Amino acid sequence: MSKAKAAAKPGGDELTAKDYYFDSYAHFGIHEEMLKDKVRTLTYRAAIEGNPHLFKDKIVLDVGCGTGILSMFAARAGAKHVYGIDCSTIAHQAKQIVADNNLADTVTIIQGKMEDLELPVEKVDIIISEWMGYALLYESMLPSVLHARDKWMADDGHMMPSEATIVMCAIEDQDYKAEKIDWWENVYGFDMSCIKKLATYEPLVDTVDHNQIVTDFNTILSIDCNTCSVADLTYDVPFVVTANRDDYIHALVMHFDCTFGASHKPVSFSTGPHTDYTHWRQTVFYLNETLTVKEGEQLKGSIKCSPNAKNHRDMDFEINYEFNGSIQQCSASLKYQMR
Repeated sequence: MSKAKAAAKPGGDELTAKDYYFDSYAHFGIHEEMLKDKVRTLTYRAAIEGNPHLFKDKIVLDVGCGTGILSMFAARAGAKHVYGIDCSTIAHQAKQIVADNNLADTVTIIQGKMEDLELPVEKVDIIISEWMGYALLYESMLPSVLHARDKWMADDGHMMPSEATIVMCAIEDQDYKAEKIDWWENVYGFDMSCIKKLATYEPLVDTVDHNQIVTDFNTILSIDCNTCSVADLTYDVPFVVTANRDDYIHALVMHFDCTFGASHKPVSFSTGPHTDYTHWRQTVFYLNETLTVKEGEQLKGSIKCSPNAKNHRDMDFEINYEFNGSIQQCSASLKYQMR
C-alpha cells in the first residue's frame, strides 16, 4: 500500500515514517480496496459471525479497526462490548459508522497507538485484527497486536486469526520480466541498465498467473499468533522447491495463508496464485539469471527477512540459493528491499 512521498505536518515539521504509515490509512481508497476484497472480508465475517458461541457476552479488542467492519461483525455475533483501536484519523469515520448502524452502545472506537493506550477493562476475551501486509509482515503491524495480546488478553482468550504461514514457489516469467526488468536496457535508444539492477532487487507485488508456477509449494515459516514473539518475526529459514515440469525459473514467489483455528469449523484463506484474487496479491523476487530446470530437480536455498534498519516498516530480504541441475549448475546471494 502506497505511502505519501512528500508531506509535512502543520508548521513545517517533516513527517516521520510512522506518520506516513498512519496518514496513508486515513485515505478512503485503501479501505475501499480492503472492504471489496471478498476473500479477506467474507472470511473474517465467517470466522466471527459463524461462531456466536465464542463471542456471546465476551469483551473483544479490534486492533487496527479501520472503518470498524470487524468490530461490527463482532457486535453482531453477540459480543458484550467491542473496543476498536486505530491510530489513523479513519477512527473519526469509524465512530460515525458505528453510530449510524446503532451500535454505539456496544462498540467503542478509540484513536491512538495501541502501545500507548489504556483500556477501560482489565482483560479482553478475543483479539481480532487484520494486521497482514504484503509478504505477510510488510508494514510491521503484528508487533502492536502481540503487545495487545500480552497486555490485555485473558488466559483462555482467542486470537483471530490464530495462525499464518508463508509459502514459496518458483515461476517462469520471461515475458513480464522482459517488460519490467530487461526493458531498462534500451529506453528509446538509451542505455538505462543501471536501473535494471535496482529494479531487480525491489520485490514486485503483483498477481501471478497460476499457469506460470513450475514447482511445488514450500511452507517456509509458520507463525502461531497465540504464542509467537516479536523476535520470531525476523527469520532466516531454508527452502526447497521441486520442479513439476521441464521449464525455466525466473523468479521466486511468496504468498501467505491465514487460519482462524478457534472456529467451530476452522476457517482459512490463501493469498496464493492458485486461489482467488486478494488485495495482497503475491510478492515476486526476480533472480539475477534464468534457471533451466527439468521435472523433479530441486532449487535449494535460504531466505532471510528482517525490518529495515532505517525504517522498520520496510523489509530487507536476502535469498541464497544453489541449483545443481542436469543442464545448469549455479548459486547466488541476492538482496532485496521492500519499501
